[in-house]
Amino acid sequence: MRFDLIRCHGSGNDFPLIDARALDLSDGDWARIARVLADRGGPVGGDGLLLLTAGDADHAFGMRMFNSDGSESETCLNGLRCVARLGFELLGIDAARVRLKASSAEVARKAQIAPGVVTVETRAVASIDLARVGLRIAGDALIEGGVPGLPSARAFTAVAMPNPHLVSFVDAVDDGELSAIGEWAESAPDILPGRGNVSFVELRNGGLFVRTFERGVGLTDSCGSAMAASTFAAGLTGRAAFGCEVTVFNRGGMVRATAAAPEDGAVVAIAGNATFFEDASVGIEGDAVAERVVHRVRRDEIAAWDAVLADVTI
Repeated sequence: MRFDLIRCHGSGNDFPLIDARALDLSDGDWARIARVLADRGGPVGGDGLLLLTAGDADHAFGMRMFNSDGSESETCLNGLRCVARLGFELLGIDAARVRLKASSAEVARKAQIAPGVVTVETRAVASIDLARVGLRIAGDALIEGGVPGLPSARAFTAVAMPNPHLVSFVDAVDDGELSAIGEWAESAPDILPGRGNVSFVELRNGGLFVRTFERGVGLTDSCGSAMAASTFAAGLTGRAAFGCEVTVFNRGGMVRATAAAPEDGAVVAIAGNATFFEDASVGIEGDAVAERVVHRVRRDEIAAWDAVLADVTI
């Protein structure tokens, strides 16, 4: 099999992106291709695989996202910005409703967050319904409370974006502690059988610094839905005002985020980069990349994002 692809990133969350609108492959095939292409030890690498898929009567196009382990995620907001950009460019539009695995999202081009940085805004609805989070504990919601059975006494807020997130506000991020809790969530415990993403969040530099153990990925420099869930959790716990823009940082960069209160619709808007840094084609044979040809390196976009990172204090 041979594919044309774009290597891209949103806030450092990097992926190979394929226009799959005319491709007819099984879920099993795509899972295998994701494992091959996202392998950090291989010639491509990434946090997963993004697919631009065909639209329908209600959506201009769709997105699918496979993690590096081959599992499919409900959404990925950093990846969605990149998929949206490709959809905009191929269809000649500037805004769209996008079909996700189990929901929809609104996307639109926005003014650049920094010179030379293509910027896309995503809008998705957050939920604190424990059934939607997939957290099987007593009650309807968990806002800054303990999780029975979790190997930590920290308080967490549970949010679905629609993928599941547990968010804890901390004085200082400890990667070892975060990884231990993340590995527990990754093990599909009885109270979280669908697994989940776990984030530690610091209040830093007037905004939020988010560090995430991502389901199907592990400890990651950037997770867009975690940035959205953390913004919503900050509003729920009084650490940020609903309706006001907050800058959200991670090791991959930054985004501008705004969350509406639950009674106002619970929409979380994230405006951030959709950077394309390489155009390539690959041939896959079995479980390996047999050939990779680089057609273009987008050095101007790389330089523009490097300038952003130079101004970000992590």
